Amino acid sequence: MTHSNELLIEQFYKAFSEKDSQVMTDSYHSEAVFNDPVFQNLQGSEIGQMWTMLCLQSSSLEIAFENIQAEEESGQADWSAIYTFGKAKRKVHNKIHAEFTFKDGKILKHTDHFNFWKWSRMALGPLGLFMGWNAVVKVNIRKQAKTNLTKFITITKNT
Repeated sequence: MTHSNELLIEQFYKAFSEKDSQVMTDSYHSEAVFNDPVFQNLQGSEIGQMWTMLCLQSSSLEIAFENIQAEEESGQADWSAIYTFGKAKRKVHNKIHAEFTFKDGKILKHTDHFNFWKWSRMALGPLGLFMGWNAVVKVNIRKQAKTNLTKFITITKNT
């Protein structure tokens, strides 16, 4: 029998494929924490805001998911995103492994793992190819992502 947390993960990625950030946001516990190689230590409402921003900014987003497994306390899934990135509209096909912990039927901790260098080669072109492995490049991309999210949150609060 399928565990309810498996259904939660499936619902989450189905909503992502439909760019339904509200369903995605509602999947998280109020004390949730999210991490991936770009977005670090997002907490609570920041997580939903990140998904909303990504859904709104990605006109060409395609999501696929598989290998969903979950029990009472933890779960995992493999998923991929195909989209265009940045002003140069570079095509990115990012393959991600997600790990989850749950509390009260919601996602408490969500950590996405992907190869940052592979992602940067697709997203940044020559810069990513030659410098995507560099810690300074990682830090700068993380800072820019956080700045973009903060701007998005500020704008949506004022509208």
